[in-house]
Order: sequence, then structure tokens, then C-alpha cells
Amino acid sequence: MNRYRLTVKTAFAVVFSTFMAMNSYSQKTRTEIPDNYKWNLTDIYKSDADWRASKESIVKKMDEVVKFRGTLTRSASDLLRCMEYNSGIRKEANKLYLYANLNSDLDTRDMKYSGMKQELQQIFSGFAAKSAFIEPEILSADWSLIDGFIKSEPRLAPYRMELDNMFRMKKHTLSEAEERILALSGPVGGVPESVYNTFSNAEMPSPEATLSDGTKITVTKPEYSRYRASANREDRQIVFKAFWDNYDKFKASYGEMLYGNVQSHIFQAKARNYQSSLEASLYPSNIPVEVYRSLISNVDKSLPAFHRYLQIKKRMMNLDTLKYMDLYAPVVKDVDLKYSYEEASKIILEALKPMGEEYVSTVKKAIDERWIDVYPTQGKQTGAYSDGSYYDGHPFIKLNYNGLYDDVSTMAHELGHTMQSYYSNKTQPFPLADYQTFVAEVASTFNEVLLFNYMLKNEKNDDVKLSLLMNWLDGFKGTLFRQTQFAEFELKIHEAAERGEPLTGETFSKMYADIVKAYYGHDKGICKIDDYIAMEWAYIPHFYYNFYVYQYSTSFTASISLAEKVMSGDKNALNKYIEFLSSGGSDYPIDLLKKAGVDMTTSEPFEKTIQSMNKVMDEIEKILDKKSK
Repeated sequence: MNRYRLTVKTAFAVVFSTFMAMNSYSQKTRTEIPDNYKWNLTDIYKSDADWRASKESIVKKMDEVVKFRGTLTRSASDLLRCMEYNSGIRKEANKLYLYANLNSDLDTRDMKYSGMKQELQQIFSGFAAKSAFIEPEILSADWSLIDGFIKSEPRLAPYRMELDNMFRMKKHTLSEAEERILALSGPVGGVPESVYNTFSNAEMPSPEATLSDGTKITVTKPEYSRYRASANREDRQIVFKAFWDNYDKFKASYGEMLYGNVQSHIFQAKARNYQSSLEASLYPSNIPVEVYRSLISNVDKSLPAFHRYLQIKKRMMNLDTLKYMDLYAPVVKDVDLKYSYEEASKIILEALKPMGEEYVSTVKKAIDERWIDVYPTQGKQTGAYSDGSYYDGHPFIKLNYNGLYDDVSTMAHELGHTMQSYYSNKTQPFPLADYQTFVAEVASTFNEVLLFNYMLKNEKNDDVKLSLLMNWLDGFKGTLFRQTQFAEFELKIHEAAERGEPLTGETFSKMYADIVKAYYGHDKGICKIDDYIAMEWAYIPHFYYNFYVYQYSTSFTASISLAEKVMSGDKNALNKYIEFLSSGGSDYPIDLLKKAGVDMTTSEPFEKTIQSMNKVMDEIEKILDKKSK
């Protein structure tokens, strides 16, 4: 057992590149939305009262942890009792947090459920302090003794991975007293993210803007997402400037929030004797630091392919100068790819047929049985995610569906996460069901590949094909290049702080602007970056997730390789992929992907991805040349 922490299998979609259209649902309250489009959270607890009863029960159980002190290396049966006890606490804790968190996300203005989350954080922090003796006590023995316990007691088998990893982490495990102090510091370390979420989603005022036709609007996040995808360039310019100038007014506050978060990561890294906060983030998952750095290096070498994409976009939009604000606008005239939620559901079910009957029928169940909260409503948290932490129940998906193709793709993406949770929870015992983030994004982007290929295969109109092909390229931009851009920024700000350099809103903006300009070829005249884009870092919640975003990029490259094998009709490849989805945390992420057929310690998956990107661009240019004649 590592120091106690709530392990929630939550994976967020790549929502920053999402095209969103105006939808009447975004103006509605939850009571105006039909129930079949909303989560049925009574699947978790029937009521808040049931949640509180469960919370009180687990608090009593947590007090029992002290009875295990001094027994853990005495016998296999003693170790088993503690492992099963701790596993049971984790399972119920996941369920408690899930209920409070999902309810909180439905209306970030309502402090009731955020208060319930705070209650849990205090409770879990207290339990972590009480149970801080467990890991040091187990590690006081030799591995040979623990290994012998596992071999002699079959019921310890599900805990082998956890115990093996504990000994791998031994050099970063502290004394009982030190572990207790770190556990008590947990809630403090989460304050910057909590403040950020509350301020950016609920309390930050939105600016007013007057569009080119004289219409006055409030530029909320949904309105920004809508108008950045507008075909009217003047409106895009107006909304972009208003939105980011407003962020600039709060530059100092956002800077303090992010700085506090970075310092929290550095504190944890130093306390556990890591060389850097990057190593501290990757080591528990057994991911080599070189994987992270190689991703940034490989993307930097492949920027010519990204610049080719930008030049294609410029050509299709018939612009003299491509600007950052143009990147979300439609590139094909008179093609309006819009889909109702019902249409999206049917398309996805057809696209996923290569995955087999059980996979498709489970996706249909998720749609029909209210595993999904579909539409944006007043106060609902932006973005999308899937949470599969309810081991004895089912996963839950949060969408903000607005009817465009990208929303269909996001839905497919989140259903990929859901299916990995479904298979892992079904196949693995609870201690092995929770998979690492490094592999989580493979399942989601895999579904996107199947959706794209299904759509392209069934489309004959060149204009619609161009729209689909460009949307797929936008995925390369948003997932491979943009997320690596974020990863590079995140690494640079942590390294700067580790060198003792000051980090303020001003320095964050300068560092971010330099990276964006390099990626988009600003100095080469490929894409102009307006000064206000320097504030975009303040819009990205993933910077509070401790080196999370690079996994979108690595997973994207892995999923393309795996999906191509499955789509070729290779039954062995499909079986290996389903086994991968069913593996949970039964092995380290790099090894799980090797078993599935992808070696992420090499550059091969990345090289294949860039080859795939160039093939798509070849196809686009072929269609464009034909149309120009």
C-alpha cells in the first residue's frame, strides 16, 4: 500500500480543441432537461442521506486501522487481513467521492457538494495519517519474506502488484512519522486547484462584447467556444480579444494559483527524495523520464509536418495571413456537420462494430441506461470525462454535447474510457482494477480512430470528406501537438521553479507565448500569434494535474498503431486489445502496451503517427488539387 490516497479512474477528454455550436440546452436549468439525458446518480446512493450514513460507517471502520500495527510481517494471514481491510476502505471511499464529485460538477455554483468533497478530503487525510505505519512496517521486512507470504497464501495474489511496487518505491518511502506529516499536508496541496476551479468556473466575471452586426453578448466559456468556431472572422477577432483581455485582468491571481500548485509538486518531490518533480510524477507508474523528454524532442523534430497542416488550413480558408484565432473556424464552405445526440449514438454504435458484440452492446447500455450526462446547463462544469471508479457499479460519462462532429468524437472518446473501466472492473479483482493514466488515453483515442475511419469510408461527397479529414487533422493538432506544447510548458515552469526562479503571471505568459510561437511558426510567417494568446495558460485546468497532459500524446500514438491492426480484421490483434482493456493495473503501463503490441520506449509509434498524418494531408491536397482544376 502506498500512502493512502483516493484513486479515482478519471480521464478527461481533450476539450480545448473542441468546436462547440450554440445549443439551447446551454441556457437551460437541469430541471428543464429530460431525465433520459441526465445521470441517474441514485445508482450510487439513493439519497444524500444514504451518502451520509455510508460516510459515518466508513469513519468508524477507519478507526480500526490501529489494530494492525505490529502484525503485518508476522504471518501471511495477518498481512492478508490488513490488505483486505485497506482495499475495502478504498472501494467505499471511491464510491463516496464519486457521488459528491459528480453532483458538484453538475452545478459548480452550488457549494453543498463541494462542501461534501471537503469533508471527505479531511476524513481521507486523517485516515492516511492513522495508517501511515503500514507501508514502513511492511518495508521493514525483506522482500523474500513478503514474497513467501504471497506464495503460501493464494488470497494475497491480487496484492502482489501493489506489494511489488511498494518495494520498488522503497527508496522514496519515508518513516512513519514523516509519512504521517505528508498525509496531513494533502488537503493543503490541493488548495490551488480548488481555488482555480471555483474561480474560473463560477466566480470569474465574463466580459461583454459587441459583434460585427451590433449584437451584444456576454463572452462566457461556452460563448467563446461557439464564436471561435464562427465562419465570421471579424466576430472571431472580437470574441478572442475580449475573452483573453479579460483573463489578462486576473493575470496576477492566476499566476499565484499556478505557482502554488507547482510549489506543491516540488515539495512532494523533495520530501520523497526525487531528483525532480517530473521524476516524482512518473516514477510511481514506472515510466522512464526519457519517455516524457523524448516526446517533446520528437514533436519538435516533427514541427515541419505540423506547419504543413497549418499551411493547408490557410489554403483552404483562402487567407493571406493565418492567425491563431482562425484555427477553430470551419475550413469547408457550405458543409455544416451537425448531429443530434440520437444520431451520434447510432453512428458510434456502427463505428464500433469491429470491436465485437459485447463491446457494442455495453456501449448501447451506457447510452440507454443513463450512464451519460449529455447537455451543457447553467453552472455545469465545462469539458468532458469518464469516471469508472465505482467498481461494483458502472462508469459515468460527463458531456457538454452541442451537436457538432467534434462532440460526436468526444462522446466516442469518453466511451473508450468507459469500456476500459468496464472490462477492467469486470475482469480484475478490485486491487488490480484501477489502471494508470498512461494507458487510459489509448482506449479513448482508439475509439476516435474507429469513428473517423467509419465516417470517411461511408462518405462520397468531396466537401464532406475534406471536412472530416481536416477534423481528423485537427485531432493531431489538438492531441499530439497541442498537448505536447502543454507538456513542454509544464516542464519548463517546474524546472524554472526548481532552479529558484520567480514565477508570476507575467513570467508564465512570456514562457507560454515563446512556446506557442515556436510551435506555430510565428517567426516563419506560418501562423501569427496575437499578444493576447499569451494568457491561454490560465485557461488550461490540466496544468493542475501534475504532468498529466503528455499522456494524451503518447496514448494517441499508441492507439493509432493498435487501431490499424484491429481494423485490418486481425482477430488476434482484437483479442490482444480486449485483453489490454481488461488488464486494469495488473502490470506496469509500458509492459501492458508491449503485450498489446506497442513499445512506447522506442520512437516507432511516434514515427508511424507522423506517417499517418502525412497520408491524411496527401489525401486532402489530392482533393484540393482536383477541385482547383
